[in-house]
Amino acid sequence: MMMMMKNGILKSSVVVLLLMTTAFAGCLSEDENEDKEVIRLAFTVKDDYEDPDTNPQLMADYIAAHSGYDVEIYPISSSNAAIEAVRFGHADAAFLDGGAGFVAWKSHSLEAILADTKSDGSTYYTAAAWVKNSSNITTLEQLEGNNSCHTGWLKSAGMLMPMGYMIGQGMVEVQGDPDDIESLRTTIENHFDVATIPESGAQYSGYSGAFECMTNGAGDVAFAKTTSYEDHCEGNEWCLDRDEYRMLEPAFGQVPTHPIMIDPNQMDSAKKDAFVAAMLAMSSEMWVENYPMNGTNYTGCYSLTTHQVNDITQNTCGGEILQNVLENSGAVVEVTSENHLGTYSDAIGNIPGISAYFADKYNS
Repeated sequence: MMMMMKNGILKSSVVVLLLMTTAFAGCLSEDENEDKEVIRLAFTVKDDYEDPDTNPQLMADYIAAHSGYDVEIYPISSSNAAIEAVRFGHADAAFLDGGAGFVAWKSHSLEAILADTKSDGSTYYTAAAWVKNSSNITTLEQLEGNNSCHTGWLKSAGMLMPMGYMIGQGMVEVQGDPDDIESLRTTIENHFDVATIPESGAQYSGYSGAFECMTNGAGDVAFAKTTSYEDHCEGNEWCLDRDEYRMLEPAFGQVPTHPIMIDPNQMDSAKKDAFVAAMLAMSSEMWVENYPMNGTNYTGCYSLTTHQVNDITQNTCGGEILQNVLENSGAVVEVTSENHLGTYSDAIGNIPGISAYFADKYNS
C-alpha cells in the first residue's frame, strides 16, 4: 500500500513537473517570439512635434505595414545612445551621421546596411581643393606655406578629409600630441602660412564662405566640395566665372551620407531582410501633383514599382516620410560598411586624436 502511494505521489510529481516545464517553455517561446516579431528603431524623439510630419512614428507605421513586423521607436538622446542601444540589443537599427557611423563600425563592429541618397542618387559628396585659375599652385604638395580657407573647425570636406588625406600621404606632418584633437589646429597652422578656420556663422564660414575667402584673396586655396562652385559660389556677387577656378587633383575622397546601422550578431536575417525591403519600398514612392499618365493627370503617391498613383495623404507617402523624418532626398539605398564608410574612415583615421574626440562627442 505504501509502495503504491509512493508511486502515485511520484507519478503525480512527474506530471506536475512536466506541466510546469511545458508552461515555462511556452513562456520562453512566447517571449522569444515577441522579440522576433518586433523591429525596434533607435531614434531621437521629441515631446512635441511642431510639424507632425517629422514624427518618426510615421516611418515606424510604414515599416510595420510593409514588413509583417510590429515596429517600435526606441527613444534615444544622442548618437552614442543609439549605438549602445543596438550593441546591447535594445534596438535593432540606428540612424546615424557619418562620424557616428565611423565609430559604430570601427569601434563596435556595427554594419551599415542602408544610406541616404543625395538628389543625384549618390551616397556621398567628394572633398576637393579649389584655387583660382591664375594661381601658381598646381599640386597638393605646393599648398605648404600658402594661406588656406576652411569651412570651419572639424568639418568633413573643409578640414577632416583634406587634412586626413594629406597627413596619410606624408604631405603634412602632425605637430603636437597625436592623441589630442587640438594638435590638428597646431598642424594646420604650422603647415599653412595663415589658416582661416571660422566659427559657425562667422565671416567665411561654410562652403560659400570658404570659396569667398579664396576668391577675395584671404586665402590661396579653399577646401570644399567638388560641387561647391555650382552649389555655393555661382549667383553670388563676389563669385567669378567658372573658368576662373580649378580644382587640384586628386580629390580627397568621399564623405558618406547618413548610414542606417545594425548589429549583425543581434538582428536575424529574416528581420533584417524585412526591414530593408520596407525601407526600399518607402524609397520607391514619391508624391506627385497633376502627374500625366494614360491621358489623365493624377495627384497622389506614385509608386516607381507598380507605376500606380495611390490616393493617400501626402505625409504617409514613402518618399515624403523619408524627406520629413530623415531629412534626406526621399530615398535610401543598400550599402555595406566598407563601400560606404571605408574611404571616409581611412582618411579621417589619420587625424590626430580623432577617435578620442568622437568617443567624447558621442558620450554626451
